[in-house]
Amino acid sequence: MKHNSDTSKTELPLVGVKVLDFGHTVMAPTCGLILADLGATVVRIERTEGDPTRSLSGFGSGFFGYLNRNKESVAVDLKNPQSRPILENAIQWADVLIENFGPDVMTRLGYGYADASALNERLVYCSLKGFLPGPYETRTALDEVVQMMGGLAYMTGPAGRPIRAGASIVDMTGGMFGVIGIMAALRAREQSGRGALVTSALYETTAFLVGQHMAMVQLGGTELVPMPDRTQAWGVYDLCQCSDGQMFIGLTSDAQWLRFCSEFGLDELRDDPRLATNTARTAARSWMLPRFNKAMSAFSMAQVEARCIRAQVPFGPVRTPLDLLDDEHLGANGSLLDVCVDGKHAALPAMPFRINEQEPAVRLQPQRVGAQTAKYLETWGLSAADARDLFASGAVAGPH
Repeated sequence: MKHNSDTSKTELPLVGVKVLDFGHTVMAPTCGLILADLGATVVRIERTEGDPTRSLSGFGSGFFGYLNRNKESVAVDLKNPQSRPILENAIQWADVLIENFGPDVMTRLGYGYADASALNERLVYCSLKGFLPGPYETRTALDEVVQMMGGLAYMTGPAGRPIRAGASIVDMTGGMFGVIGIMAALRAREQSGRGALVTSALYETTAFLVGQHMAMVQLGGTELVPMPDRTQAWGVYDLCQCSDGQMFIGLTSDAQWLRFCSEFGLDELRDDPRLATNTARTAARSWMLPRFNKAMSAFSMAQVEARCIRAQVPFGPVRTPLDLLDDEHLGANGSLLDVCVDGKHAALPAMPFRINEQEPAVRLQPQRVGAQTAKYLETWGLSAADARDLFASGAVAGPH
């Protein structure tokens, strides 16, 4: 596990970009996290009592700690009229604003795109919603809702049993698309001098993710069936039961098939003319796979792994997320970061990319509610007397 790094922030590509993150739960915090990890100054704007995500239980109990490293916290009551000068000054300070409130919430508060861009014409305003403009735009949405209505749950579960994906994949991918839009808008601003409204939405993100299946039917003439029931494109692309666990093996070329069979001593299968090509093996799966699986059951997981490595074929053991804590590869390349929330430490994944081999780092642990409120009141032009009044009235919160 990688502990806090002394990597200089000046080496990061987004140093100098100032972001107001009004996000909560997963979608917007993912967007802000990516920008923060890339060096942007990201200031979370949260309720004076704290973002409700901090206190979620069960499935959501890790959201806050996972998605809020490298961010500062300013706690403001958005509905309190005394907060308006703070937020107007903050908007004038910022390069980017991110929000994922329900439809028109920011507009009703007086901080929608029209109001914000009037204060700062260079502002890139990223609005992350359930739906892009259209008949559904006033609906609220959730990751699981759009997985169901967008066909992703249908494709994930067996026929008649739609199942959500095993992670908040639409929330996170929608947040990533928000980052892509923000980066494009910042690049355009270099030429135009003006900011832009960037919108990304859960439903359209789901549609993009299932687009491969839409293309498969319309362009490939292939029947649409859930992934567990699909017709395979390769002869061997399956879970195999080893003597002590399950291993996924995918042989996607004739060369891989030959190397695999030679390494595992499957000479009979290798030399069978009925299995000479992938097309032939795919057609022969009904009788070939039982023989293949019987052979695999004689090997341990460790033996299969060693032989697959020698044969240079794709393979993967079935594991749980917690197994990744002891993964030698992730541990060796700095892909697990030491994150601390309220004294509890966790090894959590870094961004899955590198720029010039620079290692990821936790420059700032997830902060307590309003930890930087006093700092930013000064930064945003509030006098010491005004700051005291704001804290006293409850318009803002945090150490002071």
